Amino acid sequence: MTKVDARDLRTNETDDRGRIYLGTEYANKRVTVAVVEVESDHPDEDELAAAYREASESAEELAEEWDEASDEAWGGLDK
Repeated sequence: MTKVDARDLRTNETDDRGRIYLGTEYANKRVTVAVVEVESDHPDEDELAAAYREASESAEELAEEWDEASDEAWGGLDK
């Protein structure tokens, strides 16, 4: 089994085709790469659904507050 020193771990970004640039120091060499963790810049469906629900609830609360403020404003004009 190959032992890996934590100082040898690197984090790199992939291009739009999933490729990664290792650097010229690896040119013409055989390299073994292990994917340890994958992070996505795009939220998953659960995150999107939660954000949509939160925005929807916030919009409903704002609309209710606006209705109350609007009613008070119009009521003040009727006096």
